[in-house]
Amino acid sequence: MSQARQDRHAVVIPGRNYGPQVGMLFYAGQAAARRGARLELIRWAAPEDHPLEEWPSWVHGQVEPVVEPLPGPLLIGKSLGSFGAAVAADRGLPAVWLTPLITRPACLDALRRATAPFLLIGGTADPSWDGAVARELTPYVLEIDGGDHGLMLPGPLHESTEALGRVTTAIESFLDDVVWRVGHA
Repeated sequence: MSQARQDRHAVVIPGRNYGPQVGMLFYAGQAAARRGARLELIRWAAPEDHPLEEWPSWVHGQVEPVVEPLPGPLLIGKSLGSFGAAVAADRGLPAVWLTPLITRPACLDALRRATAPFLLIGGTADPSWDGAVARELTPYVLEIDGGDHGLMLPGPLHESTEALGRVTTAIESFLDDVVWRVGHA
C-alpha cells in the first residue's frame, strides 16, 4: 500500500443504491489509494421521491462541499454520481465515470464542458450508455460488450469478474498514464 500524499486526493461518489466501498467503486478507490491518494468517500441516502430533473442539482449539492476544500482532486463516480461531472467541469478536475448517465442531458452537457481528462466505462447492454457518444467525448473509454448497468455479463460469473479486471486495469492505466503520470507527479 502506498503512503498517502498531502497533494493527492480522490473523491468517490456513489450511485443511487451503490455505496463508495462496493464493487467497482471499491476497486477504483483502491487504484487511487495505491497511488498515494487520500480517499474522500461520499455516502448518501438518495431520496426516493426526487423527480428526475432534480437529481443533477441534488448530486451537485452533495459533491461540491466535499470537493471545495481539496487541492485538485480526482473524481470517481458511479451512475447517479456521474451527475458530479458538472463539478468536475466547473473546476477542471480529472475523473473516472463508471456507467455514467450519458444519455441524460445534464450529464452529457457536463461531460461536453469538461476540460480535464476523464475515463468513461460502460456496457453495451446498459440503456444509460452510448458507446459512440462516449468515444466522441474522450479518447479514454472502456466499453464492456454485453455489460449491463452494473457491468455484469450474462452467463458464467467468471466472465463478469474478468470484466471487472478489465475495468480495474483501465482505471490504473488512466491514473498512471494521464492523471498522475508515473515519474511526473
